[in-house]
Amino acid sequence: MVLRITVIGMGYVGIPCAALLSDVDGFQVTGLQRKSKRSGWKIDYLNAGKSPFEGDEPGLDDLIARVVAKGSFKVTDDIEVLSDSDVILIDVQTPTDENHIPQYHSLKQVSEQIGQRIKKGTLVVVESTVAPGTTQNVVQKIIEEHSGFTGGEEFDLAFAYERVMPGKLINNIVNLPRIVGGITPRGAERAVEIYSKIVKANVHTTDVLTAEISKTIENSYRDVNIAFVNEMALVCESLGVNVYEIIDLINELPSRNLHIPGAGVGGHCLPKDTWLLRFGLNEYGTQKMEPRFIALAREINNHMPIHMALLVEDALNSKGLVIHDANVTVLGAAYLENSDDTRNTPAATLVSVLESKGATITIHDPHVNEWEFGTHKMEKDLNQAVQDADCLVLVTRHREYTKLDLDSLKKLMRTPVFVDGRNVLDEDDVKAKGFEYRAIGKAGTLND
Repeated sequence: MVLRITVIGMGYVGIPCAALLSDVDGFQVTGLQRKSKRSGWKIDYLNAGKSPFEGDEPGLDDLIARVVAKGSFKVTDDIEVLSDSDVILIDVQTPTDENHIPQYHSLKQVSEQIGQRIKKGTLVVVESTVAPGTTQNVVQKIIEEHSGFTGGEEFDLAFAYERVMPGKLINNIVNLPRIVGGITPRGAERAVEIYSKIVKANVHTTDVLTAEISKTIENSYRDVNIAFVNEMALVCESLGVNVYEIIDLINELPSRNLHIPGAGVGGHCLPKDTWLLRFGLNEYGTQKMEPRFIALAREINNHMPIHMALLVEDALNSKGLVIHDANVTVLGAAYLENSDDTRNTPAATLVSVLESKGATITIHDPHVNEWEFGTHKMEKDLNQAVQDADCLVLVTRHREYTKLDLDSLKKLMRTPVFVDGRNVLDEDDVKAKGFEYRAIGKAGTLND
């Protein structure tokens, strides 16, 4: 018997999940992707057996080509496919707005579409990260309203969060533990049966609210740890010492694991999941409260690209230049090394701040073909990107930037200034080649 699975949303979560499920005997998987000017091209691309991602994704290209060739995976924009689905996975984006309020337009829309077409006995699984309480108070209620069915009786509903990240999409789905929360034990067990076909690690079951909270706390934990080391990097800058030496000294103790500071935190999850946790707490909790610690972490991490702009300005001043007369080349638009993912990239804030100060910006990224942001100039050729530049500011630790030929680049630049936001290059080497140097977490003259 063929199990018909529909995965709604062909992004960084939906595509690898759909491809892995398509490789299971007896599973017929359809990706449902809205055809828009910005993302509609993915349908044809995936149906041709090609991955739409530019960055490194080990195993994904071959997997997509294989499952498309054997006919177990296709992508469509026809929502009527939901009517014949035995299992529906929801993988749409759940952003927050400038006031940190979840924007569930896509989630509500697909829930309504599911409710209008769902057949009895279908299992619906929310994989998108949501505020605690959302699966039952938003998704379940919408499906019930439009279907006339009762969740847990005539259809099953679960929340099963992912732990994917660009560059490790297949690895993280297959090899990391999975947490599945159902509105009923039956729904959770049905979801476990599906995931156990593709997940080699443990698959844990719990209730849906516990699973939702687990996801948002997990990412808030990561955000807080990054914020701590970012603030310590600023402390070290002010005191004139190297934070990376300190990290090595502390991490020699096995029970310590300081993170690495950097130019900022990006991606779809970390910049918003703290706010999803706060929203769920105040929307559905028994008492309202402000989770101050995680909110402070967000403030610190959001400040890092602003601090990078201040480092750029300080380095230019040391060369007798004012920033509104400077040409600045930003190295890296993606938020993560060796990927093409620009969601919530710290480069966006950095570019905005530099442009507000009057700098002329050029952006280079070997993995990003297009980036819809601001009035910047995107240049794919590195030599062209640094031509007449007064400062190179490195935001993303792409492998290509670990091998920069500084001697050649210096000849193309107008002023040799280098600001390193990821500790990519050796400080002594950069200075020896005649560059004015600044870096996150290293001695300098700057005080915010």
